[in-house]
Amino acid sequence: MTAVKNLIVERDVSIPMDDGISIKCDIFRPNNDQPAPVIMTLGPYAKGAPYSVQFAPQWKWFIETHPDMLPGSSREFINWETTDPEMWVPLGYVCIRVDSRGAGRSPGRLDIWSPREVKDYHDAIEWAAAQPWSTGKVGLNGISYYAINQWLVASTQPPHLTCIIPWEGASNFYREIARHGGIHSNGFVETWYPRQVVSVQHGNPNSILDPWLNDRVSGPDVYDDEQLRQNRADPIQDVLTRPLEDEWYLARTPDWSKVTVPFLSAASLGGHGLHARGNFEAFTSAASTQKWLETHVGRHEELFYLEYGMALQQRFLDHFLKGADNGWDKEEPVLLTLRRPFTTDVEQRKEKSWPLPDTKWTKAYLDASCQQLSWKPIPKSSNATFKALEGSITFCTEPLDREMEVTGPLALKLYVSSSTTDVDIFVTFQAFSPDGREVDFQGTVDPHTPLSQGWLRGSHRKLDLKKTLPYRPYHSHDELQPLTPGDIYELDVELWPASVILPAGFHWALWISGQDFQRPLPPEAPNEAWIARGSGPWLHNSEQDRPKSIFGGTTTLYTGGGFGSYLYLPIIEK
Repeated sequence: MTAVKNLIVERDVSIPMDDGISIKCDIFRPNNDQPAPVIMTLGPYAKGAPYSVQFAPQWKWFIETHPDMLPGSSREFINWETTDPEMWVPLGYVCIRVDSRGAGRSPGRLDIWSPREVKDYHDAIEWAAAQPWSTGKVGLNGISYYAINQWLVASTQPPHLTCIIPWEGASNFYREIARHGGIHSNGFVETWYPRQVVSVQHGNPNSILDPWLNDRVSGPDVYDDEQLRQNRADPIQDVLTRPLEDEWYLARTPDWSKVTVPFLSAASLGGHGLHARGNFEAFTSAASTQKWLETHVGRHEELFYLEYGMALQQRFLDHFLKGADNGWDKEEPVLLTLRRPFTTDVEQRKEKSWPLPDTKWTKAYLDASCQQLSWKPIPKSSNATFKALEGSITFCTEPLDREMEVTGPLALKLYVSSSTTDVDIFVTFQAFSPDGREVDFQGTVDPHTPLSQGWLRGSHRKLDLKKTLPYRPYHSHDELQPLTPGDIYELDVELWPASVILPAGFHWALWISGQDFQRPLPPEAPNEAWIARGSGPWLHNSEQDRPKSIFGGTTTLYTGGGFGSYLYLPIIEK
């Protein structure tokens, strides 16, 4: 135990688990005798890996873009996607970072988002609540992985879990991480898992140095490659071999009826592929009676550490963990950030529900004969065909005659035939200026993110009618229904929520293809381990999941007449 910058820092503290293993944590707490509430994270990124080292490109971008971030902090204790103890401990909190089982300094078998990991999190929360320096109130606050497992552990209802802030956290392993619309989302997981998780697996001799312990972030044990493989699950193979939403996926997905803890769900408007849908789904589905939805823009780690995000988090946590009478309980349930084209300036608006109560649900009908989106039904039927792995079709509205806001979930009704026994449909919602410039925004990772995206595999078209809503189709993913080549099928595609205000003269567009949306290669160098082309790293290009013999045929779209294909838009009129 050491006292640093008026913080008491305890590293590699053991938390005993029910099976005899002890997982490791770092504790940062006030240098006084007063018990304090706890802010905790648990995950696989190694508590001893400095943000500035393990995630150097992201750190470089952050400090160059926001040199004034976290004023008063030396930033030397910052760990990827978790709270900065130098900011929170002086505010009267204990910050605890836990290495999940099999990751970093914690021994055991690594199995991300598994029931075993969630049970460990539950027990770690209860352990922290019982410590003499704790008031017994525990809150969770973190980004991405550290948000996703908040939903999972909340559904186990730890008695001392008081509130949570899942900042950009997926909620459904199958639909939001592994298989978008039934299509294997391999591009991200196949890069992320080896680089960010396996690289700091417990016992990995090639991990970086923990500067605070002067030892490997992966712990003192040293394992060879075969031992490391034996000590971890293989989520890449698990997802590839599980095309349907079976019990394995459901065990890694929260039970919303049991999520009753107060929460602030912070959603990115540019997080298509991972960092968006879950926050909206949680807000509408969780049983909690005290819940708030916030939407924001920018990179996924950006606002979390800036003045806006810090103030939002503090006000929420102060209210629930300290009992502060700061008016949080009187806040409207929804805090929207409103975007306009070609500017980083935003405005905020408070609302009472999601989707918004004054939504004017509007159908924009597809017309294949002229590739237009029309506000009126198309009387005459027509069709258009493209090569699934090469072509695409874009449908556009006429220039708007007035300003129009679209905020909410979207859905696409589509009539399709394929020359093969299956078809993958990729949909991107776009907008363009009168001079042809695309309206895009900085997303969670891709700097040029379109307005919304959606995906569906034709053989997964079956709907769960109990959960399906007009604006949010919900597919059962419990059986495969192959297509008969040439036959026409009705597909309902879910597009993830969007929000943008478009000026008069601009127009909406809908891009449809049989492959990922990707713009031409950009002239600038990549800012990550991948090249940003519009879909970030969330690509679906597994040849095992998408063999050309099945998904490389021709796709025909049918519109008008008896084939009323349409885009369902949430138009807001204030």
